[in-house]
Amino acid sequence: MDSVSDRDFAIEFTSVGALIMMHMSRFSEELVLWASAQFRFVDLPDRFCTGSSIMPQKKNPDVPELVRGKTGRVYGHLVSLLTLMKSQPLAYNKDNQEDKEPIFDVVDTLRDSLRAFADMAPHLIARKDDMREAAMRGFSTATDLADYVVLKGIPFRDAHEIVGKAVAYGLKTGKDLSEMTLEELQQFSNDITADVFDVLSLEGSVAARDHIGGTAPKQVRAAAKRARDTLALR
Repeated sequence: MDSVSDRDFAIEFTSVGALIMMHMSRFSEELVLWASAQFRFVDLPDRFCTGSSIMPQKKNPDVPELVRGKTGRVYGHLVSLLTLMKSQPLAYNKDNQEDKEPIFDVVDTLRDSLRAFADMAPHLIARKDDMREAAMRGFSTATDLADYVVLKGIPFRDAHEIVGKAVAYGLKTGKDLSEMTLEELQQFSNDITADVFDVLSLEGSVAARDHIGGTAPKQVRAAAKRARDTLALR
């Protein structure tokens, strides 16, 4: 009796579908922001966008916006199935015929969303110069400076204060940490030497996280290889 009334397979599939759509929605949100005039990090291919009906200069990121919107549709189907099953007694009930529309629509929505992203993602154009300029804002290498000072034997609480003073000086003078001279940096600690500029560059900051899951280029390449190898086995 339980087997004919069980709908766990539908609920579990829809739950996984909701999780996939959640991640796709986050990716969509980033693409919408990154493609905007305020960010200009990426260009989306024209065939995945439409023009504005009133603003001729505007290119609307249709595919990311639609996928982001359809995420709520899949969430709704998951709640619908859970609600459908929550108060049924043992054995089949006619309520269960209502499972078809949610699960079939989840299948269609997932398939179409994944196909659209698989077609769009390889054709995204990264605006590397704009990304680099944005990455330089906000003293993004301040933590690297703190790590550098700690490696010189200074306790982190003191390193934190040193970097805080350096950032305050940068705000006052309009200089990033990497733009300061060695003499300027040494006014906050005599332990800072010329090799500090190896860690204050964006490249140095990224390369410093050289461990599994880190940002070092060789770690990113290794992670990509592991992902491709996993996919090849399926």
